[in-house]
Amino acid sequence: MMRRQATALLALIGCFIALYLWLHKIGVIGQLTCGTGSCEAVQASRYAMFVGLPVALHGVIGYFVLFAVALVGTLPATASSRGPDLALALLASIGFAFTLYLTAIELFVLREICRWCVASRRRSPIPPRHGCSRCWICSQLQG
Repeated sequence: MMRRQATALLALIGCFIALYLWLHKIGVIGQLTCGTGSCEAVQASRYAMFVGLPVALHGVIGYFVLFAVALVGTLPATASSRGPDLALALLASIGFAFTLYLTAIELFVLREICRWCVASRRRSPIPPRHGCSRCWICSQLQG
């Protein structure tokens, strides 16, 4: 139960960061407040789009789905069910793989780092750390 709550919290924070980046991408927010880093360069690159949609929108949707599944998993009716754990492990694994792809693009192709993108990725529930201990997927990931 605590892991599902932690996953829900991390997903909600990630959703808000991705929402900020998406609002910038669609022009609602004028300039990113980044401090250091190359947020504008990363957001303006051709890699800021994935299958025709802004990467940040994929983040908003992904984090929201993670949040919703984790929240449903905290309800008394599903607290002892393995379904939410399996769904969270699968969703977090997909998100983690996408995160690795985006990090590689920033480091090795663009050679630019967006501080907000890194913050968003740090909120991604990584399966070995936030997965369940009961399901097969997590037991395989945990070693």
